[in-house]
Amino acid sequence: MTGEEGERGSVARGSDPSAAVEDDRLARVALTRVLEPGDEVAGAAVREFGAGEVVRRIVDGRAPLPGVSGKRWAGLRARAGRMRPEADLEQARRAGVRFVCPGDTEWPGQLDDLGDARPTGLWVRGRPSLRMWALRSVAVVGARACTEYGAHMAATLGAGLAERGWVVVSGGAYGVDGAAHRGALGADGATVAVLACGVDQPYPRGHTELITRIAEQGLVIGELPPGEHPTPSRFILRNRVIAALTRGTVVVEAAYRSGALTTARAADRLGRHTMGVPGPVTSGLSAGVHELLRGDAVLVSDAAEVVELVGDMGELAPDRRGPVLPRDLLDPGAARVLAALPGRRSASAEEIAREAATSHDDAVGRLYELRSLGYVERHGDGWKLTRQAVISVRSGRDRG
Repeated sequence: MTGEEGERGSVARGSDPSAAVEDDRLARVALTRVLEPGDEVAGAAVREFGAGEVVRRIVDGRAPLPGVSGKRWAGLRARAGRMRPEADLEQARRAGVRFVCPGDTEWPGQLDDLGDARPTGLWVRGRPSLRMWALRSVAVVGARACTEYGAHMAATLGAGLAERGWVVVSGGAYGVDGAAHRGALGADGATVAVLACGVDQPYPRGHTELITRIAEQGLVIGELPPGEHPTPSRFILRNRVIAALTRGTVVVEAAYRSGALTTARAADRLGRHTMGVPGPVTSGLSAGVHELLRGDAVLVSDAAEVVELVGDMGELAPDRRGPVLPRDLLDPGAARVLAALPGRRSASAEEIAREAATSHDDAVGRLYELRSLGYVERHGDGWKLTRQAVISVRSGRDRG
């Protein structure tokens, strides 16, 4: 038996490749064992020839895919022995996982914006419809080794978005990702974890309980078939799915070399909204976020501001203003007279009228009004601010 015949036999024993060729879904399932996520050259071949033809060429080996080097073609051929679509679908079914691919009613159309880098298909764990949830979703990503501030902001954003009916999408990692997921879950909201491994293999292991809970209450999705492990490149490539799936990406704490920045940059290239939560300028974990904010990213501080950016018309954040002080409610004429009083001594009505640019009679009338409100007191022929008024005036000057 030749090496090629042996390889074909190995493929056939795993599952019948001809079935995968005839069925686009099975072919796409088979390709998840062969192609790495985001492979644009192979993606172009799938678009041009169809998934079944690409499987046939890889198995037969007689017609290499356009643009694939000899070395890489040999690697794809070597991986052909791993194709076992029926077995993968059965293993997934036992784990409560389904396969969703282009053409399915559950396929999120916004993933098509990735062009030839779009996923061959997605393995989905959880009951809700991925397409419906993705329509109103926001990505919240950031540093794994985040600070308490970063964890707090991510959890607060996750909860706030969930309370407003938005789906929180993240990568299930330690740090900001986990905090965002927990915030959404804590608010009884919807959240999606996009993994860089098989969705039946929770990673990181320390988040097994969290990812299991996400699968029960939301969705866990990924491009890799059951049992596949993560690699550094797969984490980076996973981020393009997070960016494409959502209306916008919020970065909470990220150093200059943070992988979270690749999600934001992918979102920007795809025409999605990019947002950043600012932090201390002395913190290296905020440096990457601040760099984004120096570009096209928008500064946000809470869920309301995120929704105002990514939401529908009319979903506006409340106006931001400081607390209303009692002196803010004064008539403008009375406020001018109050501001004309010296801070540490009494003054005559004539002096006060001159400083307030008003008449003597008007100043006296305003002073009596202010006295009834507890702002001034009379000392013989002069008028002086009360202690309450001194504090109020100083607060007003500090705000100015």
